[in-house]
Order: sequence, then structure tokens, then C-alpha cells
Amino acid sequence: MNSSENFMDNIYLSYDKILNKLEALNIRTRTGNIVNKNDLRTAIRIMLKKHPSCRWQNQKVKGKKKYILYEGFLWIMYVYFQIEKKQIDADINFFENRIMEYEKTLHINSKNLFIDNISIDDLQKYFNRSEITIKRAIVKMKKNTSNDYKIFENRKYIITSEGIEWLSKNIFKQKYLDILEQYKMELTEKYIQAGYVYD
Repeated sequence: MNSSENFMDNIYLSYDKILNKLEALNIRTRTGNIVNKNDLRTAIRIMLKKHPSCRWQNQKVKGKKKYILYEGFLWIMYVYFQIEKKQIDADINFFENRIMEYEKTLHINSKNLFIDNISIDDLQKYFNRSEITIKRAIVKMKKNTSNDYKIFENRKYIITSEGIEWLSKNIFKQKYLDILEQYKMELTEKYIQAGYVYD
């Protein structure tokens, strides 16, 4: 294999190469079996459904074979086939780590992802949850923190940005994951603009 092929192999992985890597790393299914092609196809289908904006699947121009970007392989290994955590928590950790890697590579300071205060009335739309679910979440936040993160302003009850962060990280985790993914893709575009290969 020449250096160009070796370089591309570190970016795009065929399904067979992914299976070989998973076996070499002793990655197993939840039942302890070696990952087979059907297991991998299921993992990839779920990956693409959960994170379509990440563009982790690529089809080479001259063939029908589909390849997975190396970052997608890392997701398969560290999120889908891990067994230590709930998948949503592993997913969040994965994106937090990828963001740190991008920020380090691009020499970018960490970004505060929670800067807006939001009225309680608007939280239903923000989190896409019912009024009663939002109220229960706020009660839970008050019980579990020393601050209820609530202020009264312009005749409305407002949850501060710190409260929005707590709710996102502790209760509405899918929202937090969506925020992380959006920011990760912003960094990905900067990564591409800086001359690095992504997809």
C-alpha cells in the first residue's frame, strides 16, 4: 500500500476494515459475541439516523461500496458498542471529547454553549416538552441544586442560562446532545477550511 492509500485508509474505512479493527481491539456486542456484518450494519443505520449532519458515511465515486469516515468508526466503537454507560451518556461524552480535540487542533478557546436566559413559557418550545414536564424538571432542579436559577423579569419568570445548562445536562439530555453536535459541526467546517481532510 502506497502512502496516499495509507493516508486515505486512515480517513475512510470499509466495512470489512471496521470489522477487522473491532475484532483486533476486542470490541464485542452486548451479548459478548464478535461483531459481524449485520451487527455493524445495524450500528451504522442507527448512527446515520441519530447523527445525519455529521456526514460519517461516504460512497467512493467509482464504486457502490460505502465507507465510514474515521470519526464515524470512533462513534461506533465508543458509543454504540460500549456497555459501561447508557447510550445517550456515551454519545454526549463522545461529542464533548471530539469538541475538545477540534478546539485543540484549531487552537480555539472553549465556547460557552449556554448564554441565553429563557422564560418558562418558552421552555416548552426550547426543549420540545409539555408544560407539566417542564414544571416537573424545574422542581427537580430546585431540589438538586442550591440555586433554583429562576428570576422574575418583565412580569415573567425566567430561567437563567446556568439553569438551562443544568436542565440540558441532567434532564433533557437529547437537547444537550443536539447542541453539542451543532457546535461540533461548526468546528468541523473550520477544520475543513483550515485544510484538514474530513469528507
